[in-house]
Amino acid sequence: MLKKMTVAVPVAMVWTNPDSPRPMDGPVLKNPADIRAWLGCMTLDDKLDLCLANRVQTQVLYGASVLVTEESDGWSKVLVSLQGTRKDPLGYPGWVPSCQLVEAVEAPVDSQRAVVIADKTWLFKDSTLSEPLIELSYLTSLPWLKQSGDVVSVQTPTGMGYVKADDVRLRDDVGDGSGNGNGNVFQAPQAGVKHIGQAIVEQGQRFLGLPYLWGGMSSYGFDCSGFAYSMHKYFGIIIPRDASDQAKQGTLVEKEALEPGDLLFFAYDEGKGAIHHVGIYAGNNQMLHSPETIKSIELIDMSTMKLAKEHCVSRRYWK
Repeated sequence: MLKKMTVAVPVAMVWTNPDSPRPMDGPVLKNPADIRAWLGCMTLDDKLDLCLANRVQTQVLYGASVLVTEESDGWSKVLVSLQGTRKDPLGYPGWVPSCQLVEAVEAPVDSQRAVVIADKTWLFKDSTLSEPLIELSYLTSLPWLKQSGDVVSVQTPTGMGYVKADDVRLRDDVGDGSGNGNGNVFQAPQAGVKHIGQAIVEQGQRFLGLPYLWGGMSSYGFDCSGFAYSMHKYFGIIIPRDASDQAKQGTLVEKEALEPGDLLFFAYDEGKGAIHHVGIYAGNNQMLHSPETIKSIELIDMSTMKLAKEHCVSRRYWK
């Protein structure tokens, strides 16, 4: 079984297996899902448990395509096509409640996409923008139908919707997770960007203070590799999902040649063990990263951080 489906909630949690969710996870197991309520009800220990108990694998955004390989008791085993991983060549694996998926609708031929560039924005029912339907995360990508003044009409998983033109940007084709694209999946969002690496850093600085979330791939919370992945994706650069895979691709960069936007990787046993963290080099011996559950996205001095002795390799994906 291999069936293409589309995510129909703002952010779908991709669980390790159907038994992974706890009673408190109810708000993000439904359709409509309420990620704000879910985040608001969890204690720090509850958030730590997402990692320690290996409950969550990743997230996938509204309108993205996934491949369903199995269905069982209201759950769908999925592969997230645009999130590269050594776990499966077809995409990142995990389980999603079947109620959060709908049959994929083909986008118009040669369609472009409206990609959310605001931190968050609302999808509205009609062009008057008077009836909000769903709050969309940064980097949500939907087929662009047309623009009328300050309103853009888009194709959603369940029909036509409308968004504020200022909160989205028109991109060429494919950043929907359909698996059609390799490498750059949409055009860089800003003409005349002279240093993409520096622009990646500046984009990431928008999220300073955003709390870490294990498995996070949205502007409701990122984990370390999800943050690196998303800041690159803004500029049309698709990198692997996990830090351990990110560290094996891209261009190797020696310490003395680091430039803003390069990725820094950290491993246990003072850099000799398994890779467990990634950050974005910000220049001037500083690093921008989403550190751990008890903290938020921060900019730190590399010489004083506790991870200093664990830096093992650096990679560059921008050019």
